[in-house]
Amino acid sequence: MRHRVAGRKLGRDVGQRRALSRALITELFRHERITTTEAKARFMRGEAEHLITLAKRGLAQGGNGVHARRLAARVITDPDVTRRLFDEVAPRFADRPGGYTRLIKVGPRLGDAAEMAVLELVERSTDEKSKEEKAKEGKGKARPAKGKAKGKPQKSTGSKGAQAGEKKSEKGKG
Repeated sequence: MRHRVAGRKLGRDVGQRRALSRALITELFRHERITTTEAKARFMRGEAEHLITLAKRGLAQGGNGVHARRLAARVITDPDVTRRLFDEVAPRFADRPGGYTRLIKVGPRLGDAAEMAVLELVERSTDEKSKEEKAKEGKGKARPAKGKAKGKPQKSTGSKGAQAGEKKSEKGKG
């Protein structure tokens, strides 16, 4: 029984769980939206929201920005993503008291039927939205294959295999 036991194990030991959490949080702040299993999304959601709150406190009047950045850098693996959290993400949520992420259930994964979910920031930047719209438009159009000629590929007559076959037949004759 797991009465009063907090957290999820996810079938990993402590180091692997910590690494997984850090990687997922870093990618969430880099792309502002990630698709992962529902259990992993629920696992890291609280820590991601805590980092946004930490960044907001660091940016607030009278807040210690250097200390907040160092605490965030302990979790986020990329310094550019840490900078982005403080410069772009946290100011968007300045007036919001909490609930910075949204969890959308997608359905089962084809390979192993694991429940998938999309975890995204509630207020996403316009750059990320425009990238998605362009990607959706690009998927609908049929693109010609690059550098491939139409029709069947030609067989090469001067291959090593053909030459080796000729030598074998000459040995058998003589």
